[in-house]
Amino acid sequence: MLVNGKNECIQCTIDNCAYHAKSSDYCTLERIKVGTHEENPTKKECTDCESFKNQA
Repeated sequence: MLVNGKNECIQCTIDNCAYHAKSSDYCTLERIKVGTHEENPTKKECTDCESFKNQA
């Protein structure tokens, strides 16, 4: 649920994402998709936010 334009259930520190709340470390999307670039992920570094959109 969005509160003041941010989803307080999704914390995010990627401030160059177009969906970052800017004023605080939260996402502005209702939901995100998390995926992986590995065949068998075993560490958090193997996961990706597939909702990421570079702020251009």
